[in-house]
Amino acid sequence: MKKIQKVLIAEDFDTINISLIQTLKSLDIAQIDHSKYCDDALLKIKKSILDNEPYDLLISDLSFHTDNRKVEIKSGEELIEKVKALVPKIKVIAYSIEDKSFLIKNLFESYYINAFVHKGRNSLLEIKKAIAEIQEDKNYISPNLQHFLQNKLVHEIDIYDIELLKQLSKGIPQEKMDEKFRELGIIPNSKSTIEKRVGKLKDYFKANNTVHLIAIAKDLGIT
Repeated sequence: MKKIQKVLIAEDFDTINISLIQTLKSLDIAQIDHSKYCDDALLKIKKSILDNEPYDLLISDLSFHTDNRKVEIKSGEELIEKVKALVPKIKVIAYSIEDKSFLIKNLFESYYINAFVHKGRNSLLEIKKAIAEIQEDKNYISPNLQHFLQNKLVHEIDIYDIELLKQLSKGIPQEKMDEKFRELGIIPNSKSTIEKRVGKLKDYFKANNTVHLIAIAKDLGIT
């Protein structure tokens, strides 16, 4: 077991930063740093690599409020992706109020996070539990969200379906989707294939029509 000794928090609210720092101090973590902006968090990660003192753990919110400062990295998801590209072995806890099943599944499967802690009444206790689990090379998800990872519907859609839903949500009509897919280099892109896929998605999500399907996809965090 490798004990976590150096932690970076990416969170834009002072009150949450303070409570997280206090929680981490109670675990005798040697170094705790924090950033209110994702850009600054990434710079700290890069400096730690140059100093040959990389962080063991990143705790990041997913949404960050905009202000007058111009930023390159606008979300925790993007930050996690960039950090994992630089330090694949770093442990990551997503700490968020988000509760969309596909979003959570995607964070584990595409961004390789180690834990998802849902912000709430018991979230600081769960942060402690999450750290204990990931130090044992186990994953952790808040108990009230664990059922999401067993959601059959979420597991049965693939990258092709996701792109189809995203383009529909952007307003591309189904009858024009073949042209859009050809433009994007996505195959298969025939009208018949697209029609069948949209029909399959409507069945999976029990959607009455395409508008209803897009609404469900948004609720799940797919688009």
